[in-house]
Amino acid sequence: MNLGFGSIVLIVFVALLIFGPKKLPELGKAAGNTLREFKHATKGLADDDDDDVKKKENREEVK
Repeated sequence: MNLGFGSIVLIVFVALLIFGPKKLPELGKAAGNTLREFKHATKGLADDDDDDVKKKENREEVK
């Protein structure tokens, strides 16, 4: 799905109409914080999976 410049301008315009210029920065900040937390949580899950694989490999080497 490719979003062109016109599409992005239309989305921003509609967001301004719905939420108003005072609320939009707050919504952007909240969305950024949410994405940051999600990335942090998924990174932790990926690290846990890597640790599990290493433990399994170590157990197989010992046998």
